Amino acid sequence: MNNPHKNNKCDTFSDIHNFSNKLFALFRNFQINHTFQPFYSKVTMSRNIKIGIIGGSGLDNPDILKNRYEKIVSTPFGDPSDFLIIGQIGGVSCVLLARHGRRHDKIPGTVNYRANIWAMKQEGCTHIIATNACGSLQEHIPPGTLVILDGFIDRTVNREQTFFDGQPGHPEGICHMPMEPSFHPLLRHVIIEAACKIGLCVKDGGCVVAIEGPRFSSKAESLLYQKWGADLIGMTTVPEVVLAKEAGMMYATIAMATDWDCWRSSTEVVSHVGVLKVFEENVEKVIQLLRAAIPQIANENWDQSIAEMQAVVNHNIVLPKN
Repeated sequence: MNNPHKNNKCDTFSDIHNFSNKLFALFRNFQINHTFQPFYSKVTMSRNIKIGIIGGSGLDNPDILKNRYEKIVSTPFGDPSDFLIIGQIGGVSCVLLARHGRRHDKIPGTVNYRANIWAMKQEGCTHIIATNACGSLQEHIPPGTLVILDGFIDRTVNREQTFFDGQPGHPEGICHMPMEPSFHPLLRHVIIEAACKIGLCVKDGGCVVAIEGPRFSSKAESLLYQKWGADLIGMTTVPEVVLAKEAGMMYATIAMATDWDCWRSSTEVVSHVGVLKVFEENVEKVIQLLRAAIPQIANENWDQSIAEMQAVVNHNIVLPKN
């Protein structure tokens, strides 16, 4: 999983484009032939696409949206972290939400993830692109590297990870959501392809350890996660990725390595000030990628994928017996 040369997308665009398209075709053919075929025959019209952007530390600037306006919303799960900012990127409808609030006054463990995801769903979002600042656990992922995640390890505690909790006004039943793949493969494909087209190096795939925070890891913990084979460490991927899948939305994360955590003896100890400094130095790369990827996402026909996501949800809900 941690081959330092396997997944760095800095090769020629033609090679990457061909390889990526082969994976795209294989995955799509597998889905059509083996998974949710009955649903495809029901899809006859293209649906409107709306992209939710959940901005983490350092990336919640509303200036990336044109024709923007603010909207205060509430949900059955309470209020989201802040008001929604609705606008466009490249003519595509988008909704921006600051995960920690505009004042960055919500720690990772108290973010209302359920309200955030529900608000996006309520607003009509079909896709979510999340941005995260993470620590690197691997030598071949230096600070400033962008990683399009494909896996996670959950080390959080006491976070609500389901909408189906049996409470009044919440969805009925119990949802046993399968979490592989955790991040939507076709959405990841489009983001990686967009990066290649603008000549931006990204790492295709990476596993993040989601810790409770707000403290950083001890060295013993950092070394343990590294031995587990994790690539990055962060505080907000879980339960966000889980809830997005429960809501039937396609979810992908652009993670930026901002530090070496604390496993690497030859570098300074991680600090929030240092994390923000590196993120600010590299944030333009994330903005460029969003501006390139979002119009490309809108050019795809996602009817099939939307039907698949809803089928996954429906097939894994256990309703109470009468």
